[in-house]
Amino acid sequence: MKANNNLKNVISVFFAFLKLGLTAFGGPIAHIGYYRTEFISKRQWLTEQQFSQLLAVTQFLPGPASSQMGFSIGLFRAGWMGAIAAFIAFTLPSAILLFAFASVAHHMNNTIGTAIIDGLKLVAVAVVAHAVISMAQKLTPDWQRILIALLSFALLLIFKLAIMQIAVIILGGLAGWFLCRQQQLSADFKFPVNYGKQTAWILFSLFMLLLILSLFAGSQLNVTNMLAGFYQAGALVFGGGHVVLPLLEQQTVATGWLTTDQFLTGYGAAQAVPGPMFTLATYLGAEIPTQLPSGWNALLATLAIFIPGFLLLLAMLPLWQQLAHLPNAGAVVAGINAAVVGLLAAALYDPIITEGVNHWLDLLIALGGFLIIFVLKRSALWTVLFCVAASVAVALI
Repeated sequence: MKANNNLKNVISVFFAFLKLGLTAFGGPIAHIGYYRTEFISKRQWLTEQQFSQLLAVTQFLPGPASSQMGFSIGLFRAGWMGAIAAFIAFTLPSAILLFAFASVAHHMNNTIGTAIIDGLKLVAVAVVAHAVISMAQKLTPDWQRILIALLSFALLLIFKLAIMQIAVIILGGLAGWFLCRQQQLSADFKFPVNYGKQTAWILFSLFMLLLILSLFAGSQLNVTNMLAGFYQAGALVFGGGHVVLPLLEQQTVATGWLTTDQFLTGYGAAQAVPGPMFTLATYLGAEIPTQLPSGWNALLATLAIFIPGFLLLLAMLPLWQQLAHLPNAGAVVAGINAAVVGLLAAALYDPIITEGVNHWLDLLIALGGFLIIFVLKRSALWTVLFCVAASVAVALI
């Protein structure tokens, strides 16, 4: 009877998240709103306290916050199989759409096809500009964190080295330790998980082992290095889905595996689909020409970018109460978040603006797309439609 009930729970988790995977447009912040409506108001799977503490954990950790929240909700509801069901259901629709787009992108070499691709690059300009402003308002509210963000931005533009993206995150945490002592985390709460601290430490050790191994990967194009690059990006993404952009660009474009055009086209397309931003990895994996078929590359890249965030989340859930009370934990997180604002601002300038805006009309189209999100408060899907339509119209004039 217990097994039947758990199977029913797994199935209900799968279909609840499949619905969201098909309809949840708007990025990670919007996804959290969908979750609250679906799992607190409608289904009562979580309490307000559980939801707020889970949100705190996912903001504290690197990784895809909305996917980590969904994974946790599935875990709480139906155990390990529930967590896997939630991940597959929420991720699969956007992954399939982006893989399909990667399959046809090479055939879009006529005037209209080129204009569509150019329009998707301008979507990236508008959406990332909005993300930078929104994150800056939230994550840099005082002079200390503004300073950390500006220094991170300057360092990344001056020193164009692969190591700098990791370095500014570490330096941001150190700066926060000294400058943001007033920031505190609250965690007087335990999560309903069916494993203990020993399992948590094993999972954390696995996360660290894979991260260390990924740091020794080279730039030669092969499956092992591709997996290492996507794992490293997924392990170091603080601050939400858009921040994965500069880390993935460093792993795929700076290594010569993809062109900037391919990368920005995929990022623009990722704005047009529901579900997690991290499925950009599906598109990029399909485009990277390793010895494996594109379908396998897409699958492996997708798993590699999600796995580190899930390992770290699973490790943190039983340990949250202890770790959140470490001295100055809140200060370090505040400094990292401020550095992330500078990281994303640097990516907005180079390569997004430098590669995506080639004419004053491009700038006007990108500005229009930005105003749709920022002023009219419409979803990113409307920005996609506007930028692509405007780009095609300009090409046909």
